[in-house]
Amino acid sequence: MPLKTPSVFPPPSAVFSKWPSRRSVVHSTKGMVACSQPLAAKCGIEILNAGGNAADAAVAVAAGLNMTEPCSTGIGGDMFCLYYDAATGQVSALNGSGRSGAACTLDRVRASLGIPPGTVGHIPMSSVHAVTVPGAAAGWVDTVERFGSGKLSMAQILAPAIELGEKGFPVSELTAYFWQRSETQIRNASPNFAEMLKADPAAPGGVRAPLAGDIIKLPNLARTFRTLAAEGKKGFYAGRIAEELITAVQSLGGHLTLSDLTHHLETGSEPTEPISLTFQAQGLTPSTALKVYEHPPNGQGIVALMALGILQELEATHKIPTFTPAEHNTASYLHAIIESLRIAFADASWWITDPSHSPVPPSSLLAQPYLASRAALFSPSSASPILHHGSPALSASDTVYFATADSAGNAVSFINSNYGGFGTCIVPRGCGFTLQNRGANFSLLASHPNALAPRKRPYHTIIPGLATRAIDGALHSVFGVMGGYMQPQGHVQVLLGQIVGGLNPQQALDAPRVCIGAGMPRDEGGEEVFDRTVYVEEGMPDETVEGLRGLGHRVVVVKGQERALFGRGQIVRFSVDEVEGTAVWSAGSDGRGDGGAYPA
Repeated sequence: MPLKTPSVFPPPSAVFSKWPSRRSVVHSTKGMVACSQPLAAKCGIEILNAGGNAADAAVAVAAGLNMTEPCSTGIGGDMFCLYYDAATGQVSALNGSGRSGAACTLDRVRASLGIPPGTVGHIPMSSVHAVTVPGAAAGWVDTVERFGSGKLSMAQILAPAIELGEKGFPVSELTAYFWQRSETQIRNASPNFAEMLKADPAAPGGVRAPLAGDIIKLPNLARTFRTLAAEGKKGFYAGRIAEELITAVQSLGGHLTLSDLTHHLETGSEPTEPISLTFQAQGLTPSTALKVYEHPPNGQGIVALMALGILQELEATHKIPTFTPAEHNTASYLHAIIESLRIAFADASWWITDPSHSPVPPSSLLAQPYLASRAALFSPSSASPILHHGSPALSASDTVYFATADSAGNAVSFINSNYGGFGTCIVPRGCGFTLQNRGANFSLLASHPNALAPRKRPYHTIIPGLATRAIDGALHSVFGVMGGYMQPQGHVQVLLGQIVGGLNPQQALDAPRVCIGAGMPRDEGGEEVFDRTVYVEEGMPDETVEGLRGLGHRVVVVKGQERALFGRGQIVRFSVDEVEGTAVWSAGSDGRGDGGAYPA
């Protein structure tokens, strides 16, 4: 492969270990898969070893995760990806999210939900009206067609996941926990609930949620994958699967039709231009500055870029210092991050929507003068009051995140989601997957840019991240942190953990995190504002917790299984051995998940 300038970002030394890791960084010269399920990672490794590239492996992992972690992701949901082409240095984005139905007008859905005129209301996460057209199936096919090696068919790429579904696999610890927690909702959501549970003659109805270590088979999901492999996108958006999907939705009062699926079949996933910000703060110089890429709206990646841009402005105006490694995760350091994220979310909750329906100004939101004006809201000595969105000049979680890389230097930052757990838990008969509840993110306020409208994509929480060296475009890393509105917060924290804290990828993921108000907006007088609570993960120093309280933050320390709030991330870093001239992949995987990083 053509190697660029040797990386000035080799894997950091393990000498500095403020946050001792339970795992080591994994290194490889042949490629890498980092994800939350070992069996799904094996699906990707098999594809890399069969001659596939990072994009081929990513789709294999996505399918494997649907099998092994259906409580987070699946073909009934959506996907986004960023692809780094080593030969050209080009970063490409693919939007694999679906739309509302043509009949889903604001008035019709409000009436269906029984929301009285003059009240705000919302679409419940469990409602059939939260179902939007699943974009993942088309997204998987389009990922392979646009970025794949061309050496492997969809049948070969999906084969490892199909084998898991047909032969069965043991369920992992955290997946079993979330499966059991969702069992009641699965049973109540649709008459086809048994397809998502384990057969057990002693259980009510002969089925139950699997326990950790239980073998479960998902033959109907395997059948769906076989149809997609044999017939392509048409196999999902037309024919038996499409008909069962629409029957399930309409039987519960939903408004999707076969024409909505046909529309997605015809339009497919949308190639988009990634948005980016050059970050030269916190000790980075022109030669070490990073260009950070996110997926554009309707995704919320712009929140991470805005927060980084605001932090850059705060440092330039001396409102915050250039933090040292010793100051990583101190109260003053986290205060700057928290406040920057609050300002960014205040804008995002208003401006992020489907750009084809409303003016979404990513370039204006990321413009230096606008970021400077928003940074002026920051106080180094106290938590901010409730913030509302600004007015830039308009220009003409549950989820799985994973990263793959190949021996040619290509890398994929990929994210796939049902949104909330199993989504709506509605199962189309004989299909083996649940339908997402992404439509719950639509606003039911007619004046809101993200208001529900026919054939519209909602505000999306799932975001892949990628960074290159600003000086020459060489890849720095692909990264992501899953978990609803935690995702841009996690992007900022794990990236800065490496830049400011000097942490290696595994340490950056292991370090305790904060989450502002779970990032969840609420309506207040027609405006969306956020819970003022700062949730702090156990393991954060006591002096940091008390320091945040002293700055006026309402702090809650989160422990145990509830730490799922802080997401589960993956990082794959790229460097070059300067003596050998050989590319090296160095990966970390979040200890909050069941998976890891696996070399090809």
